[in-house]
Amino acid sequence: MSKSLDVEWVRSQFPAFQEPSLAGQAFFENAGGSYTCAPVINRLTRFYTQRKVQPYAPYEASTLGGEEMDEARRRLAAVLGVEMDELSFGPSTTQNTYVLAQAFRQFLQPGEAIIVTNQDHEANSGPWRRLADADIDVREWKIDPDTGHLPLEALDDLLDDTVRLVCFPHCSNIVGEINPVIEITARAHAAGAFVCVDGVSYAPHGLPNVGHMGPDIYLFSSYKTYGPHQGIMIMRRDLGMLLPNQGHYFNEGSLYKRFTPAGPDHAQVAASAGMVDYIDALAAHHGIEADETGRGKAAHDLMRAHEVAVLQPLLDDLKARNSVRLLGPDEAGKRAPTVAVALNRPGEEVARELAAHGIMAGGGDFYGVRPLAAMGVDTDKGVLRMSFVHYTSEAEIAQLQNALEAVL
Repeated sequence: MSKSLDVEWVRSQFPAFQEPSLAGQAFFENAGGSYTCAPVINRLTRFYTQRKVQPYAPYEASTLGGEEMDEARRRLAAVLGVEMDELSFGPSTTQNTYVLAQAFRQFLQPGEAIIVTNQDHEANSGPWRRLADADIDVREWKIDPDTGHLPLEALDDLLDDTVRLVCFPHCSNIVGEINPVIEITARAHAAGAFVCVDGVSYAPHGLPNVGHMGPDIYLFSSYKTYGPHQGIMIMRRDLGMLLPNQGHYFNEGSLYKRFTPAGPDHAQVAASAGMVDYIDALAAHHGIEADETGRGKAAHDLMRAHEVAVLQPLLDDLKARNSVRLLGPDEAGKRAPTVAVALNRPGEEVARELAAHGIMAGGGDFYGVRPLAAMGVDTDKGVLRMSFVHYTSEAEIAQLQNALEAVL
């Protein structure tokens, strides 16, 4: 087994790196959506050209289409350490969360409580906060205004026997710090509460073993994990069959249909199997022999090790600059490579200047208005955000550092 990630091979699996119109540009807005890997593109093309019919009918094109949709759910579930019917697809994570909130609105009783954070992207905050309209006690787990950190002792102060649900991010799309999902989940479960984890900003850095971590709900977006534009939701069976059905009444016995009232995008669901094709190919290239769950873990570890190695020099550079405020940890091992900095001018303005140096980054609030406000950042100016994943090379990090030197 190779001990380090073969970045050159990785980049060969993404057609964007061979695209002439993108040559010379370094992509640092991956938190908004990653490049798509070749197996996903190939499967999507095949579905649209050969199988674009209603699936699950007895004729061949339809049967093959349905089988490929099932394959995507089965193989992704294996990587994520859950049962096949505990994984479902929806149009987006924001939409999936909204549907879940409606189920909890019916399930919870007035006076019962849920916990949300002010570290989240608004998609895992706003829908839950609206439950206050149904006389649900919404409690806020607050971040440290200096660091953006979520202190565990503050969670303990909020937990009691009325709390039914704790919602928090695996990793904030602003702060970047990786939260200890296993420990938080254990504390919530010990208090009798269910757990909903927003994994959108973590999953691009290696799909986690959700079954091992233990949350009842885990959500992420496949268009940020090298796939098509879908929201992926893990709903563990015990909770899923307890919550009120949100789908068609005749589908209430099917766990993976209970919280996806809209019909699935057949082609994109099928193409999501290409994400596992890529993970398997990455594992094979690096000499990894394991089952699907093991290959997923090995790929996760290779991705994270590379990201940590190339992230630390960037963090050191930013920390040394008096003109910027680095949000979140300055140790690469404690965070994802989603790096936001507050400046004395609008982040979008700086991102525009970086584009002239071949850097594709973003500026704004990134739907993280609550954490920015809590940390005293001017939300009108927002932040400059530079985000990357495992296919980012050391040369691109150097290109970013040189561009920052010129712009800042």
